[in-house]
Amino acid sequence: MAFFSRPQSSAAIRIVNPNTTQDDSKQVPTRKDSVQRQCRNVAIYGSCKYQDKGCVYSHPSSSEEPRFETRSDSPAIGSPLTARAVNAPVFVPKSSSAANIAGPASPPPLTARSSLTSPSPPSPSPQPAYQDFPADDSYEYHYNGEMMNSMGEFYDDQQYDVPYYPGTTDVFIREPLNYHLYTTTIPPAFLHHTDSHFIPSSSELRQILQMQSEIVHSGPPPGLGLPEELQGYHTLLPLEAGGPERRKFGSWYSTVYRAINSTDGVPYALRRIENYRLMHQAAFNPIEAWSRIRHPNIVSIIEAFTTRAFNDSSLVVAYAYHPGAKTLYDTHFKTQTTTFNRALQAVQPQPISERTLWSYIIQIASAIRRVHEAGMAVRMIDISKIIVTGKNRLRIGSCGIFDVLVYDTPQDVHMQQLEDLTMFGRLLMALCCINPSAYAGGHFQKSLEMIARQYSADVKNAAIFLISKNNPHRNITHFFEIINSRVIAEMDDALHATDYLEGELMGELENARLVRLLCKFGFINERPEFARDPRWSETGDRYLIKLFRDYVFHQMDEHGNPVTNLAHVLTCLNKLDAGSEEKVMLVARDEQSCLVVSYREIKSCVDAAFK
Repeated sequence: MAFFSRPQSSAAIRIVNPNTTQDDSKQVPTRKDSVQRQCRNVAIYGSCKYQDKGCVYSHPSSSEEPRFETRSDSPAIGSPLTARAVNAPVFVPKSSSAANIAGPASPPPLTARSSLTSPSPPSPSPQPAYQDFPADDSYEYHYNGEMMNSMGEFYDDQQYDVPYYPGTTDVFIREPLNYHLYTTTIPPAFLHHTDSHFIPSSSELRQILQMQSEIVHSGPPPGLGLPEELQGYHTLLPLEAGGPERRKFGSWYSTVYRAINSTDGVPYALRRIENYRLMHQAAFNPIEAWSRIRHPNIVSIIEAFTTRAFNDSSLVVAYAYHPGAKTLYDTHFKTQTTTFNRALQAVQPQPISERTLWSYIIQIASAIRRVHEAGMAVRMIDISKIIVTGKNRLRIGSCGIFDVLVYDTPQDVHMQQLEDLTMFGRLLMALCCINPSAYAGGHFQKSLEMIARQYSADVKNAAIFLISKNNPHRNITHFFEIINSRVIAEMDDALHATDYLEGELMGELENARLVRLLCKFGFINERPEFARDPRWSETGDRYLIKLFRDYVFHQMDEHGNPVTNLAHVLTCLNKLDAGSEEKVMLVARDEQSCLVVSYREIKSCVDAAFK
């Protein structure tokens, strides 16, 4: 078998008799100590502290030029170099120009012991010019404080440019994650070809989840000037554009941040209302009522508080955070840009399909119905406040803020609920026409004609019912009676999405079993504290486990290359966990013995050794 083939070459050393007939000219002459040989301490440190204490080597005076004796076994200049000399590493300092690297004024190489003494350095001998490496050379040399002090004795700051120390930076930019390294593209033959209205394909779903996880763990860039701590929240990151592009919340400017709660470590979305002064503590009562509403199409409210951390009096409302979410405006109304032939091109928004439009209508209507049943009004049905959190999934955000801002104003809940329906009708016309001002001014009649041309009559009737002011008794319940036939299709898609997610979860269900097996292998194999204990030596059951680990992870092919077959690993681990009766042959590392055992026996050995 290819997995157990003997290596091409043996590691054994062949013992042969020495050849006494070798040419004497090829023999390396033996070295003999001589008093005429120069002391190496003088060549390295400039002086020898054993000069007058019995050192038998030559010590030239400081006025004489130090001579460096050439070894007889060293290659002469111009002679061909040996393989060992060619592969020897060369220290090449990074510099802005090659002139600072080579030249007659090049300083001698520094050593770690040069800081022990402070004699005058010997004049350097001429050295060959170093090879000029590219500027992006990855070799870096780091020196300690003593070596830097000794550098001052040899380098002149005005003559040499030594860019070894660019300075430590406190800001570390995190590189973006390559999601394809974590989840490879699944072949189309293995995909379940079923169109899902709410769930993307398997490969897209994995990539989206990885992207959302990366967004959650991303940090804010430096220099934002945001407070470090805000009523138990930290690591603030703006989610909307600042400056003149800030969106208004009524007559107040508002900004959305992502922040981490110090108590539970979960990220939340904080909407800040600037320059708001709270006059009554009872204004937070609507927030408590909104916090009790839990609906799949409403962004949940966590809490609200006021703060002066932004150098003003601000109202901050904390919501549940949905990473990667976009508003309806950014998804369907904003002009997108794409790159084509190295040039940016504007892509106009495309019309929304009728199936997606009905899904939006039903989800928003379901959220409105839940709020109206609680005796409140949404008051925030706008394309800039409704977010898209997934494939065709909508959630109404920024709820409850208007109730706090206009708490002192007398409120009629019934009129506010009718206003919700009117705002819903305007939003529907804007989605049909891809125009935020489709309802305003003289565009109303043209918008109805466009809706009649592009969509069915049910869409037009739904829009007219919502924006009609002649029927004061209209409510969200009557609206569901008009669109009841469309709700059934939406329910079917939701149930199909549930089945799809259960199938995806079933594919990931077995991962925990394999992780437990790998952890057991790590606990059992080659424990250092039991290395000399005969009861834990690699004999018996534990030796069998070691051979099985080599069989699974350390196989070699016929060319001596490691086998990295993930399918082989998963197959073996699954058979081991199931305790299959299938037998496998385990070969020792020295290939002198082999064992034929079943997976059931190996599983018993693993359980016994782990316990």
